Amino acid sequence: MEPKEKIIFALDVEHFEEAQKLVMEFKEHVGMFKVGKQLFTHCGPKIVDFINMKNSRVFLDLKYHDIPNTVAKAVIEAAKLGVELVNIHASGGFTMMKEAKTALHDIVRSQGLHKPKIIGVTVLTSLDDEELKRIGFEMPVLELTKKLALLARDAGLDGVVAGGSEIEMIRDLCGKDFVIVTPGVRVDEKKNDQKRTITPKEAIEKGATYIVLGRAVRDHQDPKGLLGRISEDIKNAITDK
Repeated sequence: MEPKEKIIFALDVEHFEEAQKLVMEFKEHVGMFKVGKQLFTHCGPKIVDFINMKNSRVFLDLKYHDIPNTVAKAVIEAAKLGVELVNIHASGGFTMMKEAKTALHDIVRSQGLHKPKIIGVTVLTSLDDEELKRIGFEMPVLELTKKLALLARDAGLDGVVAGGSEIEMIRDLCGKDFVIVTPGVRVDEKKNDQKRTITPKEAIEKGATYIVLGRAVRDHQDPKGLLGRISEDIKNAITDK
């Protein structure tokens, strides 16, 4: 995998036209584009179709979390869209994850679709130990992430979304082929609404499969130059491992 293929660019923007512009600007510099709730709610599947038409890949970041049957049906529709990655909340439980994985396998086989990887969201990077306690979780981030990652693995998921501080633990527990997508990646001192952050080089050194970048690149005075430097950092991290 080339260094740039490990970069997922977050299309966290308001309008379809703005997303189109970003795809055209960065499609040669990143491996995948993340389509989240705001953009998908605004323009729906047409943004996924546009990215696919430009020979780029899509991480459909809608974090499905519902009863097992509902999530299974949603994952089927994601597969029909031709996405590369789709995620569901691991906290939805073993049965929800297992049924989603089974439904995905069956639809891919019966309709000859490209098989997306399905990954579980462990603990959002906007949460820390204090926030978890306010919700009602007594276990710290690291322990809860461990529990959810193992549950996702046992349910047959391809990987998880997890913060930088949990990468090494998950890699040791779940093996070298388990996909780890790491958000909360920073290239400067700004954390925005993320509480658990990491640099691109650190994330890859620890074992992340993909890193997610968005505002830090989009708002930079030289976005392509920054992506080039990040790709070089990733290359060095891979070489040093």
